[in-house]
Amino acid sequence: MKQLLVEYTAIPYSTDILKEAADYTKPLILKNVLLQCADKENQNKRKYPYETLIPEATKYKENFVMQRRAMGELDHPESPVVNLKNVCCNITDLWFNDHEVRGNIEILTTPAGNIVRELIKNNIRLGVSSRGMGSVNKVSEDTLEVGDDFSLICFDIVSNPSTHGAFINESTELLGPYANLDALIHDFLSEIK
Repeated sequence: MKQLLVEYTAIPYSTDILKEAADYTKPLILKNVLLQCADKENQNKRKYPYETLIPEATKYKENFVMQRRAMGELDHPESPVVNLKNVCCNITDLWFNDHEVRGNIEILTTPAGNIVRELIKNNIRLGVSSRGMGSVNKVSEDTLEVGDDFSLICFDIVSNPSTHGAFINESTELLGPYANLDALIHDFLSEIK
């Protein structure tokens, strides 16, 4: 029987990202682990087989990411439907790195996205969490394996990720022309002294 499945990863960030979050005129884009597959058990005691997750993530990329509609919410609702009034982010790229699904997460300037920016500005540790529907099978006393009927819905921004390496300050890299903003400001201030 299909059920709502949620998996979390932390979003790592640096002082550059903290500064970038303060500039509401520029997009805030984070690069992060979104999901892990194969033999890696997450904190929810679930495993995603490679042969289940990679085709589903590929389909998600084609049907949502590439069409700029891979939106996620702030916090996890108990619903398989993405509620537009709570949207805070959009996945702008998705790729595979060994047994990880990674992606670029654009933090939007929606009301929920602005909350995410403010939390990042205040150095609050956040995570990314997948939301999907699927069945699970017990493979050991404590571990469940996600079935091949898994359907990926979205990636939400949350406070407690279950995927290892999904906190913002564990694996995210700042993208774009402002990655060296701290060094530029330091150089500028040194010149005017």
